[in-house]
Amino acid sequence: MQSRRQLLLAAGATMALAGCASTAQPVAPPPAPPAPPPPPPAPKAGEQLTKFLDDVFQAAVDDSPQLATSLGLDNGARSQAKFKLDDASLADRARDKAQNTQFLGRLKAIDRAQLSGMAAVNYDSMMFGLETGEAANQRFDYGYLGAGQPYILSQLTGSYQQTPDFLGSQHRIETKEDADAYLSRLADFGAVMNQETERARRDIDAGVIPPDFVISRALTTMNNLLVAPEKSPLVSSVADRAKAKGIAGDYAGHASKIYLDAVRPALERQIALFKQTQPKAVHDAGVWRQPDGEAYYHHALLGSTTTTLTADEIHNIGLEQAKELSARAEVLLRAQGMTQGTVGARIRALFDNKKYRYPNTDAGKLKLLSDLNGKVEAMSKRLPDYFGTLPKAPLEIKRVPTFIEAGAPGGYYNQPTLDGSRPGIYWINLRDTAENPTWTLPTLTYHEGVPGHHMHLALQQEADLPMIRRVIFLSAYGEGWALYAEHLAKEMGVYADDPLGEIGYIQSSLFRSARLVVDTGMHAKRWSREKAIDTMTSIDGSLKSSATTEIERYCVWPGQACSYMVGKLTWLRLRDKVQAALGPKFDIRKFHDAGLLGGSTPLTVLEGIMDRHIAEMKA
Repeated sequence: MQSRRQLLLAAGATMALAGCASTAQPVAPPPAPPAPPPPPPAPKAGEQLTKFLDDVFQAAVDDSPQLATSLGLDNGARSQAKFKLDDASLADRARDKAQNTQFLGRLKAIDRAQLSGMAAVNYDSMMFGLETGEAANQRFDYGYLGAGQPYILSQLTGSYQQTPDFLGSQHRIETKEDADAYLSRLADFGAVMNQETERARRDIDAGVIPPDFVISRALTTMNNLLVAPEKSPLVSSVADRAKAKGIAGDYAGHASKIYLDAVRPALERQIALFKQTQPKAVHDAGVWRQPDGEAYYHHALLGSTTTTLTADEIHNIGLEQAKELSARAEVLLRAQGMTQGTVGARIRALFDNKKYRYPNTDAGKLKLLSDLNGKVEAMSKRLPDYFGTLPKAPLEIKRVPTFIEAGAPGGYYNQPTLDGSRPGIYWINLRDTAENPTWTLPTLTYHEGVPGHHMHLALQQEADLPMIRRVIFLSAYGEGWALYAEHLAKEMGVYADDPLGEIGYIQSSLFRSARLVVDTGMHAKRWSREKAIDTMTSIDGSLKSSATTEIERYCVWPGQACSYMVGKLTWLRLRDKVQAALGPKFDIRKFHDAGLLGGSTPLTVLEGIMDRHIAEMKA
C-alpha cells in the first residue's frame, strides 16, 4: 500500500505527463474519488477530563524530579529523575505560570454540564486550584507561584532548608546507581541555591524584603549548615548509607568535594545576600507592607481556606472559638485544683511543670518515641468502629533531623510512596522535650498520625482517583481533617480516664483558634510580631519559645495557619448536616468514607460531596 507521500508523488507525475501529452488521443475521465469518511465523533466530556487529568499529572511529575522521588516514580522511564533536583530558576517560574494558563484554558473547554458524580468533583477541584492560581499569578510577581509564600528565602523557605531533609529522608540508597544519583543531586543543590539567590535578589531589589527577625533566624540556620565536610549530614548521609548497603566507593570523599566546591559557596552567597539586606529590613511582621500586600493576603486566604471568608470574619471566628474552648478548659483545670489566674496562665503552668516532661536526653527522646508508637497502636484498634475503609500503608514515627529542627514546626507528616516502598512518616520535633509535655502528645499524635494526616493521605493515595487527585493536598481540607481527627479522638473516649490529655486536646484547639486571631492580626490589622506572640500565649498558654517559632512561621506563610480551624469547623458542620438529614440512617463510617475517599477538595466541593452522600443514603 502506498504511503501518503508516495500517493502525492504519483499524482504529481501523472499531472506532469498529462501536460506533455498534447498530441495524445482523448481519454475518458477517471471516476470520482469516494467521499471521505466522516470525522470521528468528538470525545465526550468525561473522556476529555480523564485525558486532561492524566496530562496534568504527567506534567507535574516530569517537571519535578523531587515529586517523582517522593511518589516512588523515579524508576524505569523516569530513572534519571533521581539524579536531579527541581529547577528553581526565573525561567522555570515563567514556564509554570504559562502552563497554569494553558491547563486552565483546556479545562474550561470541557463541558462541565456533561459531568456528574466523581467526574464533577474532579473537575471542580481542579478548576478551583487553577483559577485561584491564575488570579494570583496575574497579579503578583514575587515569591513563589500564586499567593501564600512571599519570600523565596526565609527560615522556612528555600532549598537550604528543605533539600538536606529531602536527601536524607526521601532519596533512597539501595544500589550504586542510587548513591551516584545522590552525588548528582548534591551538586545540583548548589545550582538550585544559586537560582534562588537570583530570584531573592530580584524580589529584594523590588522592595520585597523579609522582616528583620526572619532574616536573622534564617541566617542562624544557614550558618549552622556551614560546617566542615566531615560534620555535614549532607556528606554523612550518603557515606553511611552506602557503607551500610555494602556499596563500594569513596562516597565520603566525593560528597566532601562537592560540598566544598558547589554547596558551600552557594550557601555563602545566600548568607552574603541576607547580610547585605539586613540594614534595609524592618520589623513589621505582616505581608500588608509588601507590594499590593493587602490584596496578596486576600488571595492567600482564598487559597488556604478555599472559602470566601474575609480576614475580619476569620478573626472573629477565632475569638469566638477561643471563648468557647476556654470555658471547657476552665472546668477541666478546676477539677485538677488549678483555680487561680487566666486559662492561658494555668495552661502555661502545666507547660512549666517539669513532672510532665520527658528528660531532654537521647534516652528520654527514645522513650517519648516509644510511647507515641503505643498511642498509635491503641488508636488503630478503635478505627474499625469509625471508618469503613482503613489505609494499607503503615505509619512510622521519627524525630525531625537535628540539623533542621531549629526552624522546623513541632510535628509534620510525609505521605507514603505510591509503590509502598516508604511508609507514611510522622515527624516530631525533639529539639527540646519541654515543648512536648506528656499531656500534649496524644493529641499531636492523633493529628499527625491516625486518625489524622495518615488516615487522610494514605487513603487518598489508595483510592480509585485520577493520579493527580491522589497526590494533591489542600490545606483547608487536609489540616481541617487532622484537626477534626483530634475532636474525633475525644469522641472515641481516649480521654475518659485522662483529664490532662483532654486539657492537651483543648490547648491544641485553643492554639488553632489563636492562629485565626494572630494571622489576621498581623497581615490584615497590622499587629506587631510581639503583639501576636503575647496574644497567642494568652489564649493557648504555650511557651513563649514555641509561640515565637509559630508566629514567625505565619509571617512567611500568610493565610495557611487559618486553614486548620476553618476546615475543622466545616467538617463538623457537614457532619451535623448529614446526621440531621439522615437521622437513624446516619453511619459515621460511611460519612468518613464519603469524605475521605473523594480525596482533597476545596471546602465548597466537599459540601457537594456530602449533599450527594445524603441523596444516596436516602435512595
